Amino acid sequence: MRGMRRLGRAAPVGATDMSRVHDMGGRFGDGPVVPEAEDVIFHADWHPRAMAITVASGSLGKWNIDISRHARERLAPKDYTRFSYYEKWLAALANVLVDTGVVSRAELAGKAEPAPSPLAEKALKPEAVAEVLARGAPVDRPSDVEPAFLPGDAVVARKFAQNMNVSGGHTRLPSYAAGARGRILRLHGSHILPDSSAHGMGEASEPLYAVVFPASELWAHAEHPKDEVVVDMWQSYLTAAS
Repeated sequence: MRGMRRLGRAAPVGATDMSRVHDMGGRFGDGPVVPEAEDVIFHADWHPRAMAITVASGSLGKWNIDISRHARERLAPKDYTRFSYYEKWLAALANVLVDTGVVSRAELAGKAEPAPSPLAEKALKPEAVAEVLARGAPVDRPSDVEPAFLPGDAVVARKFAQNMNVSGGHTRLPSYAAGARGRILRLHGSHILPDSSAHGMGEASEPLYAVVFPASELWAHAEHPKDEVVVDMWQSYLTAAS
């Protein structure tokens, strides 16, 4: 595709939790966030194709959204920092296609003739795209885990933003909120736990909360200390504040 660099390498599985190059919230030195006009969706003609390929490949059912997210996070740091948004998508897609055996590395590199795939019948057809996108992929699930908190309860986020079961694994707990004190705004119900789902360890659904944190609790030099940040957090990320 025009404008594409080479695809990225994945960082080793089991990389330490300090390698979370994607966890950039609140990090200094990256410059200001410059919002774009709302009508700007794609910046190059290959961007919508990259999105379409990723969505179509995901519809094969060989991985879930958490595995896909973790594949992007596992790109080698030097690739992650230099790739554009959709380059990250395609690099991660290439890795997960090979990891799940959908294609071989040689096929992907154009060094082998593509072999007939048993997944061919599952290929997303153009006439089915609208229905598939409208249906989405809901992640709310029943759970045997009872909610431990009520709206208004004071809570503290886990001190370290790491997967507690897989070294260097996927988690949705951002580093900037780790160890911060907040309050429960609402319960969203029970949802698939990404920390488990991203590693083929089952859905492990548990209560998911919207948690409100004061800006002064998250940022060392908050420009507006009284502002509040709402972060969705799973129950296992939280403890009751003393």
